[in-house]
Amino acid sequence: MTLSSLLTVGEIIPEMKTMERWPAITEIVDLLVSTQRIEPQYRESVLDALKQREETMSTGIGFGIAIPHASSEHVTEVVAAFGRSPSGIEFDSLDNELVHFIVLFVVPRDQFQVHLRTLAAIAKFLNDRTVREELATAPDAQAILQVFASRGGHR
Repeated sequence: MTLSSLLTVGEIIPEMKTMERWPAITEIVDLLVSTQRIEPQYRESVLDALKQREETMSTGIGFGIAIPHASSEHVTEVVAAFGRSPSGIEFDSLDNELVHFIVLFVVPRDQFQVHLRTLAAIAKFLNDRTVREELATAPDAQAILQVFASRGGHR
């Protein structure tokens, strides 16, 4: 499976509206609710799980990347979305830099190994400076998805 298989064009926000961490996470979760990847009645529960994880330590890992993630009993498969912020989002990142790329994912509660593999694959994929440059210059959601597909993003 590839990281691109976790995303569709509808799960990509090429121009995020918010400029702060919590509203950014909410914006992406709301997208997943609107695309029916997360059922509306579980929105708050999923947000709470993401915020609880985020309060342990920021998922802003540096290089303009954040990977908010959590597990939940309210999803039956890995659910993911990607957001891009050309202006940057204050995310309390480990390197104190603004975040330009957010990959948010939620994994079923009982799939710890899948959770770790997904996190590692996303981090490795976005660690490539060329990938980040291509994501930054992609003109729309379709082009962003193509970067994920063409660059492999294998798990």
